[in-house]
Amino acid sequence: MSPLPLRADFNAQTTRSAARRSKDGPQARRLLALAAIYDGATRTEAARIGGVGVQIVRDWVMKFNALGPDGLFDRKAPGQPSRLKDEHRQALAAVIESGPIPAHGVIRWRIVDLCQWLYEEFRVTVSRQTLSRELRGMGYRKLSARPRHHAQAEGAIENFKKPFPARVAEIAKDKSVDPADIEIWFGDEARIGQKNKITRRWARRGTRPSAPRDQRTASTYIFGAICPKGGKGAALVLPACNTEAMNLHLAEIATEVAPGKRAILLLDQAGWHLSSRLIVPPNITILPLPAKCPELNPQENVWQFMRDNWLSNRVFKSYENIVDHCCYAWNRLIDQPWRIMFIGMRDWAYRS
Repeated sequence: MSPLPLRADFNAQTTRSAARRSKDGPQARRLLALAAIYDGATRTEAARIGGVGVQIVRDWVMKFNALGPDGLFDRKAPGQPSRLKDEHRQALAAVIESGPIPAHGVIRWRIVDLCQWLYEEFRVTVSRQTLSRELRGMGYRKLSARPRHHAQAEGAIENFKKPFPARVAEIAKDKSVDPADIEIWFGDEARIGQKNKITRRWARRGTRPSAPRDQRTASTYIFGAICPKGGKGAALVLPACNTEAMNLHLAEIATEVAPGKRAILLLDQAGWHLSSRLIVPPNITILPLPAKCPELNPQENVWQFMRDNWLSNRVFKSYENIVDHCCYAWNRLIDQPWRIMFIGMRDWAYRS
């Protein structure tokens, strides 16, 4: 068999230059073998340089002639064609988006359920590993569901987000301040007690880790508020959750608002947030969030972070011990302004 000629737009010098630039060892080795052929070496000598047989050198020449240096990269074998066609993927996407119905016998889709559904609908048998890979290729991941209040009004969240910049501008105009001098704050309360939660923890597969859990009922409240853009916050640990406690918290927030600026404090519609007995400092305007829409308040995410990292898996010895841990957790958070920004920033709140 006569040797295949190498493409004429390369020579030994350009091929060796491509080998020097290459970050891939096998590709560089193949380029050097072909450079030797450009210099007049035989295919046998080139095979010795490449550490392969003559037939493989012929394969390299064919790939190089077709694709240039890129043809000499190792490529993953294509493997068997997928059993799932486009129609199967479209049907899968539709059934995942709509969720299972009572006739399916499950309340959430698992991989094994979807495998069974594919067989029942299309008589296509796939393994769980294959279907998991297909779903990931379609952009699906197994994610935690976001809780939503069962009585939440349709469209309440979007109806609050869209006009929010206009409402901020309106408040700034009413209070005769520049919109740039407005600070957006989010506030809420969390009850911390001896009956706290147990979080997930790393453990060996097949084991079930344990964590201490108290059955006593002493508790206290953290009144907390954050300003995500400024990476700052204000909180008080108080024994009761009422209007008097809220007045103390408002006074604490007022001390953290930058001089010459005004805070818009977003709160849910709890009774002590909207009470006529509230004493609102002159540099704060309270703006109620829609009813039953805790997703709009990033302070809820702050509580979750604090519980997961500093307040769970503990046994509190006394009420004073609970207060100490609450103060410690909040001060740890305040020492990490980047954490407040990361957890609290919302595009809809800062959209100009």
